[in-house]
This record gives sequence, structure tokens and C-alpha cells, in this order.
Amino acid sequence: MILVTGGAGFIGANFVLDWLARKGEPVVNLDKLTYAGNLASLESLKDDPRHVFVQGDIGERAMVEGLLAQHKPRAVINFAAESHVDRSIHGPADFIETNVVGTFNLLEAVRAYWGGMAGEAKENFRFLHVSTDEVYGSLEKNDPAFSETTPYAPNSPYSASKAASDHLVRAYHHTYGLPVLTTNCSNNYGPYQFPEKLIPLVIHNAISGRPLPIYGDGSNIRDWLFVTDHCLAIMAVLEKGRLGETYNIGGNNEKTNLEVVKTICSILDELHPGSPVTPHEKLITFVKDRPGHDARYAINSSKIQQELGWHPQESFETGIHKTVTWYLENAGWVDNVVSGEYRNWVQANYASR
Repeated sequence: MILVTGGAGFIGANFVLDWLARKGEPVVNLDKLTYAGNLASLESLKDDPRHVFVQGDIGERAMVEGLLAQHKPRAVINFAAESHVDRSIHGPADFIETNVVGTFNLLEAVRAYWGGMAGEAKENFRFLHVSTDEVYGSLEKNDPAFSETTPYAPNSPYSASKAASDHLVRAYHHTYGLPVLTTNCSNNYGPYQFPEKLIPLVIHNAISGRPLPIYGDGSNIRDWLFVTDHCLAIMAVLEKGRLGETYNIGGNNEKTNLEVVKTICSILDELHPGSPVTPHEKLITFVKDRPGHDARYAINSSKIQQELGWHPQESFETGIHKTVTWYLENAGWVDNVVSGEYRNWVQANYASR
């Protein structure tokens, strides 16, 4: 049994689905079900006895302690986080509460649980903390990619809160001996992603004939990682990672935002020619840049490749084609997600741009 926090969110849900398909080991899935948590992503598991879903907050220490005592997991994988930069600009308090205070309370509960274990069970227990490349700050065009020794320099309330959580995890290993592992990933994309993020937002808007908003001139660069590759990397770190170590996970796919949007448009021209506006590139609209927008992220993932034998399986070209196809084939999932909450968010973030 493993405990997954944030397992109804985008990456967490993909991990739970992949874990049960590949490993078959039961999962207790703890998720607060905020706007980004979606049980529809786990619909295929509703009658699966290997999946136990619990709605709750990682900050509720007593509740987490009860789950640990009841289910006795051999590992905890922490995906639970507020994770959208734009939302952190509009309302940073939630990011501090979940990513910093919540992680602290989760660590305290896990430390007490692990402290009460003995023998082989205690020796084999792991706490894996999932983080982001944004904690490293921003790169210039010709700078070397982020490595595990790159100094932290977060530039948004989101990345600052994640940096704080990373430091707490590290401190609990060095101070208390808690057997931790940390992963820092590049931009994920794939099925079940909430449509405020660039790729699903563009797909959804394009097939509806709505503008495709791109910040600034679209030159910001990200390293894109297909979510299934990320899940496989986390499994490798959990199984073989060295205690107290950090592993950077990247897709080796640096693209400007404009390149990403144009690629999606091209695929949609082929797969969805009946959209209200074609070619879809006609919908591209440049909007006012967001405050403190980092210019470039890039991940050097040589450590995980050399130590653990993980390599991304998807190129951006194969991964983005799979992603667009999934969204076209799962319109019902998207329609359910695009609720009043989402529409209110789009209005708040883009109306004045």
C-alpha cells in the first residue's frame, strides 16, 4: 500500500492510473478536491478495490495521522500543491497555506508514523516529494540547463512556496533522518490537465473558435515533459533513488510558447477541420505579459538517466499529438471541468489583457 496526496489533480491522477496499471499495488488517494482536483479523471477506478479515495487536506495533521495508522503505507508520494503561477499572483495566500504549511503538517504526521515503525518496514519506508523546476528561477537563452545543484531563485509566489516546501523536506532528512526523495520536473502536459494551463487552454479555445492568448511575444521557453514519462520517472526514483537526493526530470523538449501553440494549431487543422475558425493559427492573440514572467526553463536530467536508467519515451511531437487526440476524444471530461469556477478564473486573468 502507498499513500498518494493530490492524487485527483493532473499529475497525481495520471500517476495513480499508471501505478495501478503497471504495479497493481493498492493506493490510498488523499485529495482536497479544490478546483483542480477532479474525480472524473479517476472514473475508471470507481469500483476498483485497490483504490481508496479520501477527501481531505494534507494540512489536517490528525486526519493524516489516522490514515497512516489505518492503512500503514510503505511510502508517501506528495503531489498535493497549489500549482498555477497566475493564480499565485492573484491570490498568494492559498499557496503559502497548502505548499508551505500543508507540507509541514504532512511531514510532521509522516515523521511520527515513521518514528513508530521498526525493522525492515522502517528501513524501506520512503517519502517522495514532487516539486518543480520553477524553484530555480529563470535562464537566459544560452545558460546551461538547471541541475540539482543550481541555486534556488524563485520568482513567483508559487515557485517561492514550492521552494520552501523543498527546503522543509530536505531539513527533515538532515535533522530527523526521515527517508526522503525529491523530484523537480519541467512543464508537464498530457491527458486530464486542467484547461487553465497553456496546452489544454489552447486546444479548448481553438476548437471553439475563441482567441488563443499568448503572453508577450510568445518567446518564453519551456522544457516540455509528457506526463506518463514523469510518472515513470517518479516510480524509478521511489524504487531506486538514493535517500536525501534530488532528481531533476525533464523532457529534453525546449520550445517557445509560440512554437507550442502553432504546433497544436497544425495538428488541429488535420484532426479537427470543422472548427469555427480555420486555419487555427488565425486565432492566435498576443496579450499583456504576466508580472515576473520567467524567460526560460530547461532541465538537465542526466543524473536520473545515469543513476536510475530513466529516459523520456515521448518526443514533443509524439506526446503533443497524443495529447490533442485525447482532448478531442474526451470532450465530455473537458465540458465537465469547464465550470463556472473556471470561467470566472479566465475572466479574472485575461479580461484586462
